[in-house]
Amino acid sequence: MYLFQDWQANRQNFKGQLVLFWFRSVQLINRYMLLKIIFIWYLLLYRYWVDWVWGIELPRKLTIGKGLSLFHGHALVINQGVIIGEGCTLRNSTTIGHKKLADGSFSKCPRIGNNVDIGANVCIIGDVTIGDNVVIGAGSVVTKNILSNCVVVGNPARILEKKEEN
Repeated sequence: MYLFQDWQANRQNFKGQLVLFWFRSVQLINRYMLLKIIFIWYLLLYRYWVDWVWGIELPRKLTIGKGLSLFHGHALVINQGVIIGEGCTLRNSTTIGHKKLADGSFSKCPRIGNNVDIGANVCIIGDVTIGDNVVIGAGSVVTKNILSNCVVVGNPARILEKKEEN
């Protein structure tokens, strides 16, 4: 079922289950103008509780595939233009979004593939594409594309290991 599509990925993590249930609910409400009018109170409650109290910015227009797993979601900031694939993991203090260009405009947002494991304190900014089955180590700063099946670490992020494809 749509509202519970992240439930299994967050077993043993009730906070993650609750945040993602609320997130999927606001996404559903956001699809229809009538629901937005009827459930404006719910949209405001979501914004207050998830954004301000828990410090997790998951905008309702964000595109995320099923099976997202949240670990210690505090200080998690994701721009609404980001696209995240299925089966991904996000950890605390992670920022994913566009960057300001030299001419004052903003770049496109990152596109993240399937089964990407993003460590704590990671910053992914700019018009970058991250392939499938990537592990991004804690504290990494990603500003360039990452191929599939890699382990990347550091600031700036560099490939530590290229995994064999099955």
